[in-house]
Parts: sequence; C-alpha cells; structure tokens
Amino acid sequence: MKIRLLLFISILIAPISSSIAQTIDDYDVPLTEWGQPDLQGVWNFNSNTPMQRPERFGTQEFLTSAELEQDRIQQEATRIAAEAAEAELVVNPEAPPAGESKGGTSYNQFWYEPDSIGENVRTSLIIYPPDGRLPARVKGAADYPFDNLGPDVPGDRPVRAIFGGIAKDGPEDRGLSERCLIGFNAGPPFTGGYANANVQIFQNKDHAVIMTEMVNDARIVSLDGRGAIDDDIRLWSGDSRGYWEGETLVVETRNFSDLIPSFSNYGTGKDKTLTERFTRTNQHTIEYQWTLEDPSTFTDKIVATMPMTKIAGRLYEYGCHEGNYSMLYILRAERMKERRATETEDGN
Repeated sequence: MKIRLLLFISILIAPISSSIAQTIDDYDVPLTEWGQPDLQGVWNFNSNTPMQRPERFGTQEFLTSAELEQDRIQQEATRIAAEAAEAELVVNPEAPPAGESKGGTSYNQFWYEPDSIGENVRTSLIIYPPDGRLPARVKGAADYPFDNLGPDVPGDRPVRAIFGGIAKDGPEDRGLSERCLIGFNAGPPFTGGYANANVQIFQNKDHAVIMTEMVNDARIVSLDGRGAIDDDIRLWSGDSRGYWEGETLVVETRNFSDLIPSFSNYGTGKDKTLTERFTRTNQHTIEYQWTLEDPSTFTDKIVATMPMTKIAGRLYEYGCHEGNYSMLYILRAERMKERRATETEDGN
C-alpha cells in the first residue's frame, strides 16, 4: 500500500504545486446535482505532525523555516537508522532462531506511512487548548494501559485499548483493532496516519457516507434533519447527524459505546460529543477539523485540524485478520505455549 501511495503522491505533485497560490476565497467549490458542495472521492489523512505539541514550543502554532528544515533532517535520519537496524536483523548471525522473539512491535518501517501529502507545518494537530496539548482529565476518569504493538500489558476486561492486549486467554483479552471491531486510525475522529489512512466520501441528497479503508467502517450520516436515536443505543463509531453550514459539512456524533476510550487512552465514550467539519478549500484538499467535548473525561474541549488530500485511486478491502485466522493462531499458539510449560514442569 505504501508503493501505491507513493505513486499517488507523484501524480499529485504537479497539480498541488500549481494550486498553492489559490486561496479559499477565489476557489469555486464544485457542487453535486443537489446543489451541495461536492466532497466525494478518496482522501488521505496521513500526517507527520504530532497530535500533541511538544512542550518546548509553548503556544507556538507553526514551525519556522529553520525548524521545518531541522524537522525534515531529523525525520530522514530516523528513517535511515530504522531501516539500517532492520537490515541488520536480516543478516545478523546472532538473530534469534525462527519461532523465537525478543518482543517489540509487530510492524517494521515498511508498513508505516507517516508523511502527509502536501505540507502541514503546524507544531501539533491540536489547536485548542492554546498549548496544543490534551486538557487535564476529570478526577476519577479512567486511564488505561497505553496502546501497544508489543508485549501484553496488565489490565482487566473489558479491554478498551486499540492496540495490543492484556492476555491471550480469549479474544476478549485483545485490543479493539485486533478484534476487528474498530480500526486503529479509522476514528472518528481522524487523528493521522500510521497506515491505510484513506477515507472515501459518498453523497446523495439526504445522506453522506464516510467510509474508512481501515476495517471498512462506513458511517452513514443523515442530512435530512431526523432526530437522534435513543440514548440506550450505543455504537462503536457513534450515531452521526449532519447539516450544511455554508460550504462546510458539519457532522455531529453522539451515542458512542462506553466500551471504547473517549480519546487516546482516557475515559470512555459514553458522554462524549464529536463535531467534525469538512470544508473543501481547493481541488485537492479538504480542511478537516474536529471538536471533542466530554465532561466526564476532560476538563475542557479538544479542537484539532489537519488537511485531507485527494488521491487518484480507490479503496481496497482491508481484510482484517483475513477471516480471523490470525486470532485463531494467536490463541492456539498460547495454548501450545501453556502445554509445553506444563510438560516441562512434569518432566515429560
């Protein structure tokens, strides 16, 4: 998928460069046959901008030219070092035998797509609070073990972490994305890339559909003013209602499940409200902004923004666990490990 994305980047460089001088004010947003701004197509939301602003920047929102160049140099050095370390593992005669592992992440650099298409020179995706960092948590709000792709972490069911897990006694011990319930970057809200950071938007007169590549999640957003569903009905991706505010599609989502975190690894989704704004600013870009409000988890709202870039391609099926064989093998391997440990203890 990385190769496919790089091809899209090369296709888009010329038209993006030619539209840099174009401002929002002189761009005529194309309309659908129903007279609504046309947001349809496949859009990429990769970003190498951190969600939270490094504390050294304080309230500085944007990188200077010198800081931007230094950031590029540092990212390139990190990439080269990571690829060198992975190459060493391949040829290292002291590497562990097949079947053994020293732990660590299950992904290497080949799978990651951290760079954004186009340029985002912000110091953080969070633009409010003013320091670009998550607000303080409400006293008593849950704080779960941080998501991981390495060894299991201590914890209890229900597991609300997106990655990793707490054990391998059953599928309930694995993270939400490992169980193929939600994608680790599918949102809502969208928070940057990692991999498969693509979304397709469909529109008709009364509905918009926001379909992510990761785990093939499709949010059907009604635009006809219908009321919200009953508060007792809770969904992994919440219940979305939308409306047009000028040329901006505003999507308000509530009724999230309390089996997911509110944001990052804090709280639960039970009381959160998410408001997303999709504004097409030129032929190739949607300015995406979201506001999360959760009085049970955070003492203030969170506002973040990022560009989404149109790509010349289509979504492909994300075969999560390829029919769940991976989950079967994860659990089977753990049972074999337990059996071998018992045989060793018994001396058999």
